[in-house]
Amino acid sequence: MPLIEISMYPGRTKEQKEAFAKAITNAAVEILKTKPEHVIITYDERLRENWYVSGEPL
Repeated sequence: MPLIEISMYPGRTKEQKEAFAKAITNAAVEILKTKPEHVIITYDERLRENWYVSGEPL
């Protein structure tokens, strides 16, 4: 049962998140040979001010 956690900035609409979750679920079903009802997607929305790359803020 894949649990797929996605971290991203806040601001996406419910519709965008649903469409993305469906696309990821479809890919997991195809690649991992699992059933859609076994794929769990979670979103962790983190403020942009808390993201850094190479020690520098994004």
